Amino acid sequence: MTFKLGNRQSLPAARVLRTGHVIYWWLEVLMIICFYFVYSAVRNANEGGTIHAFHNAKRVIDWQQALGIWHEETLQDWAQHWKVLIVTANYFYGSLHFVVTISAGIFLFRKFSNDYPRFRNTLAITTAIALIGFVTFPLMPPRLLDAMPGQDYGFTDTLAQYPTFWSFNSGAVSKISNQYAAMPSVHVAWATWTALVFVPRVRFRWERVLAVLYPIFTVIVIVITANHYLLDAVGGIVVLAAGYFLAQLFTRAGRGDPVEAVVETETTPSPT
Repeated sequence: MTFKLGNRQSLPAARVLRTGHVIYWWLEVLMIICFYFVYSAVRNANEGGTIHAFHNAKRVIDWQQALGIWHEETLQDWAQHWKVLIVTANYFYGSLHFVVTISAGIFLFRKFSNDYPRFRNTLAITTAIALIGFVTFPLMPPRLLDAMPGQDYGFTDTLAQYPTFWSFNSGAVSKISNQYAAMPSVHVAWATWTALVFVPRVRFRWERVLAVLYPIFTVIVIVITANHYLLDAVGGIVVLAAGYFLAQLFTRAGRGDPVEAVVETETTPSPT
């Protein structure tokens, strides 16, 4: 949320953008908490039926087989030769999703405030569009396929085998978390968003390399932990592209001519 300069500029912790809009870190935190609360409530209240989610999974598998990209079980089987790789992937999946995204937001707010509203809106719109996918296309992830009667796809639920204490995908927490919110992959959408934030703005080449590798590693992790299909990752990129386009279209804060902001907020009388 942004405000124009005026009586609100006396509020604490104001950061003035070149267009004259004002943002506040504490208000951003409140908005993010409220947005995530609504997102989680909608996501977890619309799980969809198990049979429906399983049939959608079979559709995705059929599509990937037709495209020649049905390799998830092979990749997971290869990865499970190294326990340390799977455990690392579990912690990557359960933690970096939030840590890196929050870090990117703080980085933007502090160092590139004029870009912050556009990228904040991109992330919000992307996540909202993802909710539509969760509600309209419940999808059983690979790790749950073999729990269906008579099914033997060969996947392992790595989060159940090597649990992480903050995982929302195994143990008691799974009972209150939507297990079929898989299409699109928000993990991939958010990871790619962080790359868009960091790559053009960090100073060193190694930082840019890490930023580029992060979404690539995220795709690998969601596959070898059997939390997503490859097409889920594609879906994540698609919703991010839609979110970015809409944010570009509607965001004004931080993107106007700075001269206009000076004229608009000028209060000192001209010398006579």
